[in-house]
Amino acid sequence: MLKIYKLGDEILHKKASMVPDFDQTLRDLVEAMFETMHQGDGIGLAAPQVGVLKRVFISNVTGDEPRVFINPEILRTSIEQSTYEEGCLSIPEIYADILRPSAVTIQAWNERGKPFRFDAEGLLARVILHENDHLNGILFIDRVNAKKRKRLVKLYDRKVKNGCA
Repeated sequence: MLKIYKLGDEILHKKASMVPDFDQTLRDLVEAMFETMHQGDGIGLAAPQVGVLKRVFISNVTGDEPRVFINPEILRTSIEQSTYEEGCLSIPEIYADILRPSAVTIQAWNERGKPFRFDAEGLLARVILHENDHLNGILFIDRVNAKKRKRLVKLYDRKVKNGCA
């Protein structure tokens, strides 16, 4: 299991770089990320969250197969948007309603270097957008207004201080 970096760790606000090689090291990283995500009861995880500044994220949403996205590019998002309460393994026990597009088209590669294009909607689209944000150094709390973000950070700090997060 890999260490999950938490709010306050500088790496979470850095932009990840492209993956140049689709080798065994990459496949081992993806496998370890799935193990880590499942241990944390998550449905998505990005490489920067485990200390690797590479453009890799995974998802495993109920009703869908486990997915790997390497060097992803968002091609299109829907005009329709929806609000949903999001959380994050890097900010445990903190949740906020986040407005995001309801559907997305993404282009990426799998861990074997095979390119694909994929359309997602609903929760899977949200997970893709949330995890893709991580690759650009953006946390879900960065998508709320400054006043609410300050409250969420304060709440998180209290939970950490009390050993809850």
